Amino acid sequence: MAGKKILLVDDEPKVCDLLKAYLVKDGYEVIMAADGKSALEQAERNKPDLIVLDLNLPELDGLEVCRNIRRNSDVPIIMLTARDDEVDKIVGLEIGADDYVTKPFSPRELAARVNAVLRRPREGVRLKEQIVAGDLRLDTEKYEVVFHGQPLSLTPAEFKLLTVLARNPGRVYTRLQLMDSAFGESYEGYERTMDAHIKNIRQKISKAAPDSANPLVTVRGVGYKLEAR
Repeated sequence: MAGKKILLVDDEPKVCDLLKAYLVKDGYEVIMAADGKSALEQAERNKPDLIVLDLNLPELDGLEVCRNIRRNSDVPIIMLTARDDEVDKIVGLEIGADDYVTKPFSPRELAARVNAVLRRPREGVRLKEQIVAGDLRLDTEKYEVVFHGQPLSLTPAEFKLLTVLARNPGRVYTRLQLMDSAFGESYEGYERTMDAHIKNIRQKISKAAPDSANPLVTVRGVGYKLEAR
């Protein structure tokens, strides 16, 4: 992870300084921004490898920053939130965040999440692999997904999850099995995080081919599977 660039966006100087100290100790280069407008400028200028993004920001809030970034980048995003409303977290995940951490949290926990998210592209996906499951086609070298001839724009986390399901169409995965297969056993995310990713994938598939049956199926009380339709 040494040399990777982290954009840390939070308007609380004490929080930023503490998190920066932990991330620098882990070998990261840390860039900081204190508001949403500056965050977008820093993201465009510095091309970070990961963004730690607070939801409650001046100028532009974190959700709007995330929406703007996702229009032209799949950089991993971890949201920070002090809000108790679960809706904020789920909306953030649906518009493209990869994970979230709720304040108050320990800097060690945040550093562990950063490490885990940055490891994901090297876990669970084989290089130069073409996967076909019915009308769904994935290219793991180019990170491209097509359903019924229509491209899907997925975040890295969404791509990992769909790749696992597409490799074994018809197999039912529990949430834990799916998280372990996609992100590795060291992943410390929440099951609700994964559920939000699955919901987002399903919506993107339906939008690409609204007249076709969605192949991503929930098996009630068990988990998820992909049907090769």
